[in-house]
Amino acid sequence: QAQLVESGGGLVQPGGSLRLSCVASGSIFRFAAMAWYRQAPGKQREMVSYITWGGDTTYADSVKGRFTISRDNAKRMVFLQMNNLKPEDSAVYYCNAPSNLDSWGQGTQVIVSF
Repeated sequence: QAQLVESGGGLVQPGGSLRLSCVASGSIFRFAAMAWYRQAPGKQREMVSYITWGGDTTYADSVKGRFTISRDNAKRMVFLQMNNLKPEDSAVYYCNAPSNLDSWGQGTQVIVSF
């Protein structure tokens, strides 16, 4: 059964950092590009960052220079290092393969607030 498990969210003050982690089942992860998405209350889910199997990355303009995506193919894991967090980064964050958008994990909540 395909599975995605995200972790690492929490409450952080503006300017702070968090590192999100995601473990994916082999049926999703193997040879696949992976991405981090986020969904804030009342808003549509959006892609934050994308990484190919080989490690090429792209970022949404809103997070460029602050977030870094990486992956460990041997462990089937994807990471999102988030620095200089802003209140507008508050959302539930999900990882997924763009080829697997019919199935999602539970996500991990990030709250950026004083």
